[in-house]
Amino acid sequence: MSPDSDTTRSAAADAAAAPLDLLLTDAAIGVLRRVNPGGSGLRLAAALAGRPRLVAGRGRRLVSELARIAVGTSQVRPSRRDRRFADPGWAGNPLLRRAMQVYLAAAGTVEGLVAEAGLDWADSERVGFVVTNLIDALAPSNNPLLNPAAVKAAVDTGGGSAIAGLRHFAADMAAAPRVPSMVEPDAFEVGVDLAVTPGSVVLRTPVLELIQYRPATQAVRQVPLLIVPPTINKFYVMDLAPGRSLAEYLVGSGVQVFMISWRNPDARYANWDFGTYGQAVLDAMDAAERITGSEQTVLMGACSGGIIAAMVAAHLAHIGQRDRLAALTLMVTVLDEARAGLAGAVIDERTVRLAEAASRARGYLDGRSLAEVFAWLRPNDLIWNYWVNNYLLGRKPPPFDILFWNADTTRMAAGLHRDFLELAASNGLVRPGGVTMLGSPVDLAAVDRDSYIVAGITDHICPWQSCYRSTHLLGGRSRFVLSTSGHVAAMVNPPGNDKARYQVAKDHPEDPQDWLRRAETCHGSWWPDYAGWLAEHGGDEKAAPDELGGSGLAPICDAPGTYVYDH
Repeated sequence: MSPDSDTTRSAAADAAAAPLDLLLTDAAIGVLRRVNPGGSGLRLAAALAGRPRLVAGRGRRLVSELARIAVGTSQVRPSRRDRRFADPGWAGNPLLRRAMQVYLAAAGTVEGLVAEAGLDWADSERVGFVVTNLIDALAPSNNPLLNPAAVKAAVDTGGGSAIAGLRHFAADMAAAPRVPSMVEPDAFEVGVDLAVTPGSVVLRTPVLELIQYRPATQAVRQVPLLIVPPTINKFYVMDLAPGRSLAEYLVGSGVQVFMISWRNPDARYANWDFGTYGQAVLDAMDAAERITGSEQTVLMGACSGGIIAAMVAAHLAHIGQRDRLAALTLMVTVLDEARAGLAGAVIDERTVRLAEAASRARGYLDGRSLAEVFAWLRPNDLIWNYWVNNYLLGRKPPPFDILFWNADTTRMAAGLHRDFLELAASNGLVRPGGVTMLGSPVDLAAVDRDSYIVAGITDHICPWQSCYRSTHLLGGRSRFVLSTSGHVAAMVNPPGNDKARYQVAKDHPEDPQDWLRRAETCHGSWWPDYAGWLAEHGGDEKAAPDELGGSGLAPICDAPGTYVYDH
């Protein structure tokens, strides 16, 4: 596979996630209803009317550029990273070159007007979202009559590519989420290609299955690691294909790893909420400690699972059990949601009420709606890229484990949906007592355990600056690790990639940009660094157990369990 293919697929993988609160709102009430472009659009029009020189200047420059395009002297060209116009036909054919240049010139003019209109932050985010979607949709590369690769494919196949594309289109539109398929439904099989790290389910409750992975070393650390995965999609983003599985890597590093696999709830479980999931984490901690004989657990949470894990840690501190927590790990998790990108700009009390009512009526938030929102939040990567591949070229999407995981949708109970939305609207985790967990007021400063916090510098979903602010919310010592990757690739970051980098620094000043200036760049994956940190917080070594389970908790079935197959 070419490096360009790897880059494209990594970009798509990183785009296949979004701010939790934004996803949960959009999936319930729809993207356009949430963004409310009408009000922001009117304010944009008013702002531009008050800046006639800006509009006139941009207009003159566009007209001049269009004239140069017409006579063939324009120097407008796409970015080297813009794969939409990589086919030589865009540069070699005079008509196609002009179509591309007109599009790029017009798009640049519109984007410049929005950027310089002087809108406030919230309106700028709303308008920018809508404008970006429109610009991406209007790209000439999406037009089957203009895309040179599509025309060539149709000629070479005697029209076969067009017929195949129509079949793919009909199949995708026949059922939700009605967006181009990013991966074939049979590209992988859970338990065969993915989620194959050996282990057993040692606890099953109505909410979760707890997987204990089989040790792969003769000695293991005494303190177990409990992984709390996101409550959206399945757990196996942490246990992808062999060689790309974080669970496999940590087991191979001598860590006793336990993984939560959440049940896929339906309307029967509409009332499950923060308390339900918080108690489930405590149940899993109890089981891990019983089996290992440890009095402590290292807790790791990712994305929404990280929010729940941090709240459980604060609950333990409040009830006098802070010593049960050996350390805390948060991966691509935003606890302080102030100005956290588009989500912070568009979510207010009215939006929250509408989204809550939509999921309450059904009893859950449908995972297919989430999948559709995933796609439309990053349409250039997750809609139009596959529009061209699947429909214009008539090809099947290439197999990619992260995108298969992303398409393996789950539902979210209405109660948990409500709690996450209300937390986002109030930004309650930044204030002691701003939210409760199992009756305890959450004070993150009381979590005085060491923490390991991972973010991605190109993560447009959970901005790394927002993740960084957790270092000042939590009470213990933090090690903040900034990967060069985006949202998903920041987690799925196995050793062996020569291009991988991450940054760390000894101090954590208030301003994240100050931290960035002080940070040291390290080559390779952060996984080995994390394994070393876990060794420091995992207690002494002991002989690895011969059997899984123990203390009355016998293995129920082999990993990956049964809940992972629920649809």
